[in-house]
Amino acid sequence: ALPIWENVATVSIFYGQKHRKELDAAQKVADFYHVPHYELDLSKIFQYSNCSLLSHSTEEIIHESYEDQIAQNGEGKVSTYVPFRNGLMLSAVASLAMSLFEKDDVDIYLGAHADDAAGNAYADCSEAFTDAMGKAISIGTYEQCHLVAPFVEVNKAGIVKKGLELGTPYELTWSCYEGGDRPCGTCGTCIDRARAFAANGVPDPALEEK
Repeated sequence: ALPIWENVATVSIFYGQKHRKELDAAQKVADFYHVPHYELDLSKIFQYSNCSLLSHSTEEIIHESYEDQIAQNGEGKVSTYVPFRNGLMLSAVASLAMSLFEKDDVDIYLGAHADDAAGNAYADCSEAFTDAMGKAISIGTYEQCHLVAPFVEVNKAGIVKKGLELGTPYELTWSCYEGGDRPCGTCGTCIDRARAFAANGVPDPALEEK
């Protein structure tokens, strides 16, 4: 069995998304590593947004790559951008970290990566954003909490490569914006994920028949 890491905790955010697949997957990953997992609810903050990812939205999720969306609409936010989501998430997690680890210095890890920041599709995944939020979190927590974004300059293929080296249980993870029994394969994040595994010459374990 893997060791229990007493100084590690994981967090998921329910923000009103159309399904719980990613939340359930996060719990499974936390269970795999034997670490405590917390789920925060920020859904009421996003009840006024019509982002296509949200359960109350009147918009459909676009089934095209981010590249194609940017080619058609120009650089800037894509339809699946949730208003300042990462900023709200990081603020909530900083508060949680100060509560859970009152006497410790805490590193808060964010998985933002270069593919999401490309073309300014998700401004809250950019290096400028993570730098600014990191400074704000450090100041606002009396230098107790520190934002770490190890993949902010790395594309998804690079993340998959590192995960394969570390034995990441990719079969437990979920990326698709839809909530079906299997990933749709055609939304922006599914396309990015497929390309990332293909670039590493391996099949995506999450797509294997259970």
